[in-house]
Amino acid sequence: MNEVLAELSKVSVTLSDRLIVDRVSLSIKRGDIITIIGPNGAGKTTLIKTILGIQKATSGSISLQPGLVIGYVPQTLNLETTLPLSVERFMALGGCDRKGCQQALARTGVAHLMAASVHHLSGGEKQRLLLARALARQPSLLVLDEPAQGVDINGQAALYDLVRQLRDELNCGVIMISHDLHLVMAATDKVICLNQHVCCSGFPEDISHDPAFIETFGTAVAESLAVYHHHHNHRHDLHGNVIGGGAAIDGMLTDAEAAPTCSGHHHD
Repeated sequence: MNEVLAELSKVSVTLSDRLIVDRVSLSIKRGDIITIIGPNGAGKTTLIKTILGIQKATSGSISLQPGLVIGYVPQTLNLETTLPLSVERFMALGGCDRKGCQQALARTGVAHLMAASVHHLSGGEKQRLLLARALARQPSLLVLDEPAQGVDINGQAALYDLVRQLRDELNCGVIMISHDLHLVMAATDKVICLNQHVCCSGFPEDISHDPAFIETFGTAVAESLAVYHHHHNHRHDLHGNVIGGGAAIDGMLTDAEAAPTCSGHHHD
């Protein structure tokens, strides 16, 4: 049995007399990739902040493994544009020495950007930089808040593929928020559908048939995800191109055909 890194029991969060998170219970184990999905205002980011200790729970309990090291990747990187800042300096500000910086950047595929200005990076490169900074902490738990925000569809596939690889290499746990529903189905072990409370949870291939999921996202999205059963027998490079093998999606769709995400995206 995999060790439990974090355990939430009936956690609720109330802000300004408004219930944001309602009695959420979940367990994050080493080796897990858990993805939280849900409509706008569902409490996804608030729940993540509560796990991180940024937000205090109003009731319920959160138990973290003693000495647990968490690596956090926020949605976006907001920096003062007039401040000169290289990738190496940005990593150093997080307490990373040069060797650790190089190793972390290499792990996320952006070691060649060591001397580059942070302000000149693409969306995908910035997200890989944020992920490298989180990895430099050598975390047992990675917490990702929409890690593919601002990244094009091919870059999204590559980024989620990288998360899986890192989980395997580091044997860490991963919990992330995502609205890229089709890609989530290929990139995660367990899906939690949140709308203040946990509406439903389970394996990606089962979740689209759950009545609560259909009620939250609509029949069209549920049906499209039921078709999109992605047998993940390949990897993506930095640009999202398939490396080796082919993708079989119920024998019906190619990666390119399946790439467009649903029109029912929601943001927290």
